[in-house]
Amino acid sequence: MSITAGSYTFGPDSGRLLIHTTRTGLGAKAGHDLTIEVTRWSGDATIDPATPADSTLTVEVDAGSLEVRTGTGGVKPLTNSDREEIERNIREKILHAGRYPAITYRATRVDGTAESFHIEGDLTLVGVTRVVTVQGLFANDRVRGSATIVQSRWGIRPYSALFGALKLNDEVEIRFDLGLAPKG
Repeated sequence: MSITAGSYTFGPDSGRLLIHTTRTGLGAKAGHDLTIEVTRWSGDATIDPATPADSTLTVEVDAGSLEVRTGTGGVKPLTNSDREEIERNIREKILHAGRYPAITYRATRVDGTAESFHIEGDLTLVGVTRVVTVQGLFANDRVRGSATIVQSRWGIRPYSALFGALKLNDEVEIRFDLGLAPKG
């Protein structure tokens, strides 16, 4: 089945928006590779499969809605207390959600086909806007894709602990898997 032209909305009720982090440094064994889910977000798309360049996309994320889902690796399992501390650090020290409550993405260029597409757009994060390219595909009534974000491009210093021996890689991967609901 192919995607039909029209306007669509999406969010946590229709799919998932996940952030994947990895660790580096001499103390990397002590940390965890994390899967973090955005729990409050919404998106709107107008899709024109015949002329992809006429398609539009906007996504808005509540910067305070990131929740740690899994943590792999590490010398000990991730505890609920660890999760709460990581989530607090993300909100307060990394994303500064009190000052920058929204993260937005707006497409500036769409190309490819409905089955395999590329979206170039402006990602505004901690008050800074940079271009990000999303790769995606449509199959089995689902839209899936990913983008890589280099935190330092937005002035974000990747989280570190143990006096810098344990730190997150500067690159984080954003993945999405969602169904599109017709607008209206």
